[in-house]
Amino acid sequence: MIGERVVQRISSTRGFAKVAPHVVPVLDRAVHRLTRGKVLLSAQMLPGVILTSTGAKSGLPRRTPLACMPEDGGGSWILVGSNFGRTDHPAWTRNLLAHPDAEISFKGADIPVHARLLGGEERTAVWKELLVFWPPYATYQERVDREIRIFRITRRGQ
Repeated sequence: MIGERVVQRISSTRGFAKVAPHVVPVLDRAVHRLTRGKVLLSAQMLPGVILTSTGAKSGLPRRTPLACMPEDGGGSWILVGSNFGRTDHPAWTRNLLAHPDAEISFKGADIPVHARLLGGEERTAVWKELLVFWPPYATYQERVDREIRIFRITRRGQ
């Protein structure tokens, strides 16, 4: 699809990496609130969730709109700490490392989840799937001197 390729090319640029973190989450939160959790603007490109995690330092709830790769027909999701190819790990990844129990809003449903950081062979296999799912992740990884964190989140109680 031409539109998707154009979006992927644009999202791989350094300019997008500078602007998007300041614009996309604000728009996503506003649209999500106005539609009572039914719509995420960024989900028009990729599936998305609103992650509500507990702040690693503050202990306060933190709401972050994120792209995700759904797995298992809705039982688990992959979250990627790419931070649009910026140098630092995104804050939400530190929050999940400190407090892995969280909640997501996915397609209007609030779901309690547990997050697990992927490593080793498991991370390698998921990374390959992610590059097929959203090729710009390769550009983001090339730009940074850190391993991009990948989390699998699963419904609590499963």
